[in-house]
Amino acid sequence: MEHTISITTQAERKVTDTKSVPFGKVPTEHMFIAEYSDGKWQNAKVVPFHDLTLSPLTLCLHYGQTVFEGMKAFVTRDGDINIFRMDKHFDRFNKSLHRMCMPAVPQKLFMNAIKELVTVDSDWVPKDEDGSLYIRPFMIATEDRIGVKISDEYLFMVVCSPAFQYYTKPLKVKVETTYVRSADGGTGTAKCGGNYGGAFYPTNLAKAEGFDQVLWTDSTHHEFIEESGTMNAMFFIDNVLITPELSGTILDGVTRDSLLTIAREKGMNVEVRQISYHELIRAFEDGKRVEAFGAGTAAVVAPIEIIAIGHKEYHCYTGPDATMFRLQKELFDIRKGTVPDTHHWNNIIANNTGK
Repeated sequence: MEHTISITTQAERKVTDTKSVPFGKVPTEHMFIAEYSDGKWQNAKVVPFHDLTLSPLTLCLHYGQTVFEGMKAFVTRDGDINIFRMDKHFDRFNKSLHRMCMPAVPQKLFMNAIKELVTVDSDWVPKDEDGSLYIRPFMIATEDRIGVKISDEYLFMVVCSPAFQYYTKPLKVKVETTYVRSADGGTGTAKCGGNYGGAFYPTNLAKAEGFDQVLWTDSTHHEFIEESGTMNAMFFIDNVLITPELSGTILDGVTRDSLLTIAREKGMNVEVRQISYHELIRAFEDGKRVEAFGAGTAAVVAPIEIIAIGHKEYHCYTGPDATMFRLQKELFDIRKGTVPDTHHWNNIIANNTGK
């Protein structure tokens, strides 16, 4: 199905200092919006950023039909704009929608919506080495009705905001063995709002104890590491990169997949398997060098310096020669176009950032 996107622009603000903007706080000038009703997508448009008007009866406010993605665009070495791994994000977005009983977004509509919006607001893509444009596609149920039902109406939207380093220092995390992020058969693989809302309380308890985030464990045994806060968890022990295997409780992270691909290409030993916190304790107590880090679109690679297991804290290696930083650099170079993109991850859309 063809989807024509109308574009209404406003006089752009002069972008002078994106680096001082807090993450996710200041949007670019424009946004994309499309409506789903009568079984089809319609009224697709890029328009000046504005607030929404919703009825208090709107179903998303009551029953949780909300799904989102997190993507990034970068200015390359040649001055082009690169939107990273659009296909992978599109696939995950629609898988999340399917799990939440929400209508799929056609691939052409998804791709063109993001390309048009980023092109219109291309001056907002930071040219700094550590800068990017964070892109947030999302969908909400908009039917006006109180009653537990699947909505018949939706909005698909895309907004953007400049982004820099998400975490400014290595993290101190706590292995969480009481609360869980997701259980088997739940929505752990869907990027839906409820997963994040449910994580706030145990994360807040951990922060009150002086930690930055938690390491989630499985819901059955409270033993096997699953994710790190809002990121996938990865470890480097005995020259082996280890990350939990995907399951119904772990999000299929795009950064996770990218780093695993790069590691294998570099000849690193990679194991995708369960990892118990008991295995971490043994590694620490045996004096092994343990690297631990979170991997996600917003943070990219977030080094972990302390892992608290029970009442004991263990120190991870975060030195400048850490393997995680080599992987991060390789990923950075691919996105910036300084090394060949052999996987066709980059989507080059514009060459007007220098105007």
